[in-house]
Amino acid sequence: MRRWAHRTHLAGSLLFAVAACGRESRHAPAPGRISVVDDAGRTVALAQPPTRIVSLSPAVTELLFALGAGDRLVGRTTWCDYPPAARRIPSVGDGLNPNIEAVAARHPDLVVLYRSALNETAAAQLARLGIAAVVVQQDRLEDIARAARLLGHLTGTDRAGASLAAALEQLVASSRMLPPPSPGRPRTRVAFVVWDNPPVVIGAGSYLDELAGLVGAANVFHDIAAASVTVGLETIVSRDPDLLVLLRDSATAEPPGFLRRPEWRAVRAVRQARIVYLSGSLFARPGPRAAEAVAEFRRRLEEAMP
Repeated sequence: MRRWAHRTHLAGSLLFAVAACGRESRHAPAPGRISVVDDAGRTVALAQPPTRIVSLSPAVTELLFALGAGDRLVGRTTWCDYPPAARRIPSVGDGLNPNIEAVAARHPDLVVLYRSALNETAAAQLARLGIAAVVVQQDRLEDIARAARLLGHLTGTDRAGASLAAALEQLVASSRMLPPPSPGRPRTRVAFVVWDNPPVVIGAGSYLDELAGLVGAANVFHDIAAASVTVGLETIVSRDPDLLVLLRDSATAEPPGFLRRPEWRAVRAVRQARIVYLSGSLFARPGPRAAEAVAEFRRRLEEAMP
């Protein structure tokens, strides 16, 4: 119970920090030249905080709203669905290998992109058009904490960015304070399956792996450094997870058909119907709602493994 109370306090602290960010940063940004080094090692300089921002990442869109800069967004991706106000912003299409013409048509003074080879090329193309573009890593909560500080500085919401980053870092640090598992209560061993034919599972490079650690569970594929990897079904069988964790778009969707296929019955968790479903953007990406995701994921694990 002490551990649960501690985690509840952390969740409350993060939610308070997000609310404070939104209140604190509604003041007009102060003028002045701003310079940052983004996660691609590029120096990005602005004469003043941006007033027209295009976000090419759902995580960034959510983060900008949490910082209180959501009213400056003039473009988003098709996948930017939170908060609900984000859906009223015009879409410019996909966030990977973006349509440069569609982005430029929004007349932004800053574009924020997810770090990838294609997007680094897109950032260079935007720069040649005279549009400032910043590339940020967004795979884990540590990345989001850094992005909060970086975007807070760029948008003139430094205090909000620092507050949110500190709350996220505290949440990450909490997983290191978990007591070691006891023989009578070992950690729940989970496998995240994101595709079935061939099976694709989540490794240590993913936010979902980090989420497992934050709730005190163990990803059976944590030894794989990549965010995801294709494996044989026999590998899942041999690693014998207590639970399968599946992602889906809708909370009311039917169980996936592959769970009824005879070959998947070789997985003990399938035979025992120990399946946990994670749906929606809350679990799909790291962001300001991480404490809420941790609390909800823990609740579902406890229901599946009483």
